[in-house]
Amino acid sequence: MSTSSLLKACQLPAAMLAALLIVADAAWAQQKFPIETKGEGQTESKYTQQLAVDVGDLAGHQVRVVEIRRTYSEETKLSIKGVRVKESWLRGLTDYVNGSGPARGYTVWIMEDGEKIFLTWDSVSQSEPTASGSRKGSSEAVTRISGGTGKYKGIRGLLRDSVQFDTDPNQGYSRAQTKGEYWFED
Repeated sequence: MSTSSLLKACQLPAAMLAALLIVADAAWAQQKFPIETKGEGQTESKYTQQLAVDVGDLAGHQVRVVEIRRTYSEETKLSIKGVRVKESWLRGLTDYVNGSGPARGYTVWIMEDGEKIFLTWDSVSQSEPTASGSRKGSSEAVTRISGGTGKYKGIRGLLRDSVQFDTDPNQGYSRAQTKGEYWFED
């Protein structure tokens, strides 16, 4: 077999191999990874700021801006590709009547390697008053992972969160359980 015949015979398999590698690379980029945590390793959850304003149309109707800081120990199962979430900052807006109603906002996960992951969420909460005057209740949320910094730039995902909370300024908490998946886009 001549060299030119050999080269022609190898062109089709080489082209097929190149196409297969491109498809495999795209499939790897879309591989989905599970996330599930029940709050393990969450060491602190604190309302750092809150501002509630009466709307004035119904008794108990308030809009509220809130900021919550959560920290996580080395035992946390909340991680992305083996890098754990060290801290998170939630900032959101609630539109509650007597402590129940819709909310939406943003969360930033600060990773152990210093990079950040950005999330956007929508939720519905239900709560009741406590003896201290705070609200104690639960919230169900759908969260979208929308990107990040550095190696997390192309991260995307979809999560379902269940949160138990108490808005007391001194003893308040916000504990989340999360389940979902993430992937990377180019």
